[in-house]
Amino acid sequence: MELSAGKTRSRLQDYIASVANCAVEITELKHLSGGAIQDNWAVNLTVAEGEWVGSHELVLRRDAPSGVAASHGRAHEYQLLKAAHSAGVQVPEPCFLCTDTSILGRPFFLMHRISGEASGYLLVKGNDDPGLARKLGLNLARLHSIQPPRNDLVFLGSAPNDPALAAVERYRGYIDSLDWPMPVLEWGLTWLVAEAPTPGKPVLCHRDYRTGNYMVDCGELTGVLDWEFAGWGDRHEDLGWFCAKCWRFGATGREAGGISERAPFYEGYEAEAGTAIDPKAVAYWEVMAHVRWAVIAAQQAARHISGIEPSLELALTGHVIPELELEILKMTLDSGHA
Repeated sequence: MELSAGKTRSRLQDYIASVANCAVEITELKHLSGGAIQDNWAVNLTVAEGEWVGSHELVLRRDAPSGVAASHGRAHEYQLLKAAHSAGVQVPEPCFLCTDTSILGRPFFLMHRISGEASGYLLVKGNDDPGLARKLGLNLARLHSIQPPRNDLVFLGSAPNDPALAAVERYRGYIDSLDWPMPVLEWGLTWLVAEAPTPGKPVLCHRDYRTGNYMVDCGELTGVLDWEFAGWGDRHEDLGWFCAKCWRFGATGREAGGISERAPFYEGYEAEAGTAIDPKAVAYWEVMAHVRWAVIAAQQAARHISGIEPSLELALTGHVIPELELEILKMTLDSGHA
């Protein structure tokens, strides 16, 4: 169902008016770039009276036609966003959730739009930004203050007894479901089993906390985006994902997301969390990060190859796999535990 169609615009306007209990006019509805796993739209609207009187800039997030294994739908992502917002995490404030597929064809939710830049390649340009890195560490620690059990997050299931081994089993299953052999990833998974650290207390992990998934406006963090992979896990998983070389966007010398050295990021985290980071555990989860990203890239390419969702973006994603495989070999063979 095409959102730009007048009938669909009218349906969305009527829906917002009903849940907000006020007269609403949508002044702009525009598709946003990016979002291979979800469909994003800018929604500008005006409200003539009541609690919402004035102009508002929102974002509508709708399920894409096909998804990736382990990716949450919009209803669950909305609940995650609400939980994070309540914990003081810098995120866009969620507004409404709609699971009625008769409105726009697929479930969607609305959230307040935040300002700033999210492009990883632009954010890593220029000098180190230890202040931003520290804020990102603090923000992540606030997220990790959310721990099971949580009635509002029951859809996440029980926390795994060993998050590392559970991740290995999950990724091995994804590889086995593909139609082509991936021996380097199989080797990486074997190494991850042999080197698995002692599990820590489970926390809510974003699982895609990295440069490119947060927005910055004039040097200030305005919000963390894309919660579709969140789940219970080891806190070092998010720390390793953020610091992994594959998410530095070419600024490989700045090990904290391509924006800074690690120290400010770690300091911000430890100051807010009140617990020390284990550098060896972070290094382990950086290997896991490269394996996981390679698996996701293969899944994205498979969506294109299958013909279900022809897309140049999805097809090109598969071309990052050889570089990731090379890095996996470097990290594991140089570790002294091969």
